[in-house]
Amino acid sequence: MPIQWYPGHMTKARRLIADSMPSQDVIIEVLDARMPRSSENPVVTELRRHKPVIKVLGKSDLADPVVTKAWIRFFEEEVHPSPGDGLAPGKVVAIALTTTRPGEAKTKLPELCKKLALHPRGPGKTPRVMIVGIPNVGKSTLINTLMDRKVAKTGDEPAVTKGQQIVTLKSGMTISDNPGIMWPKIEDEDASLRLAFGGAIPDSAIDYETVGFWGASYLLEAYPALVLARYKLKSLPATPMALLEEIGKRRGGLRAGGVVDLHKAADALIHDFRQGALGRITLESPPKPEPKPDPDLELDLDLEPTD
Repeated sequence: MPIQWYPGHMTKARRLIADSMPSQDVIIEVLDARMPRSSENPVVTELRRHKPVIKVLGKSDLADPVVTKAWIRFFEEEVHPSPGDGLAPGKVVAIALTTTRPGEAKTKLPELCKKLALHPRGPGKTPRVMIVGIPNVGKSTLINTLMDRKVAKTGDEPAVTKGQQIVTLKSGMTISDNPGIMWPKIEDEDASLRLAFGGAIPDSAIDYETVGFWGASYLLEAYPALVLARYKLKSLPATPMALLEEIGKRRGGLRAGGVVDLHKAADALIHDFRQGALGRITLESPPKPEPKPDPDLELDLDLEPTD
């Protein structure tokens, strides 16, 4: 069953974003680089319509760098079907945001916003930009990076930002930071488990054992070497349950009689992933492109049979 979390303040936040959206020139949507598609909010896509958007992949220093590059190519090709068409209105640009190299975003983003702005307001006017995204993907960290000082509260838990905040950069560009919003119903069960595993949904709303079991299953398949190294295992456990039991034994999760506390084991795995202790991991890859039809085959099919 998909994990749902939609507290009351998000309805107010959605209305606030909807009311402010028409006056904005560029939208910056911050995604979690470890799960870019799952952290893409369909509500934001609906509200922004054809406004240009910059996809910022937050937490990129925790994500698999090879997969992050693939996601950046995917997002840009998704909206830029042909090369050389420039930064026209409605286009998407994607960049990675890391805490180790914040200067890259600080220099790139303002210039991109100027190029993408839909409605220049004459000489000397600067674009109005809105930052949006789901909870706990790094929106406030991005604001602080752009301002070069701490003006937005950050934290490891979702829903730290409760109201809209508008700041002005040295260039005069105005940027509004908004509370993270989810969408009322997450249809994709795997996506909801990724969001819970990564920390976009608060711990009070998740079943640790279910989320931990999902994470163990994914890591065994996608990053077995990192699992072996982190938990000092001589061989790879055969099942997700076996992995959780090994983690429980090594993390003080044994109850009386040698029974493993699966809640404690799952908690250890989840927090190891969120803190990057397992290594740089991404929970989903870009969709594979649709195969192009073979023109020779199509030609053969169009030919009429002969006697």
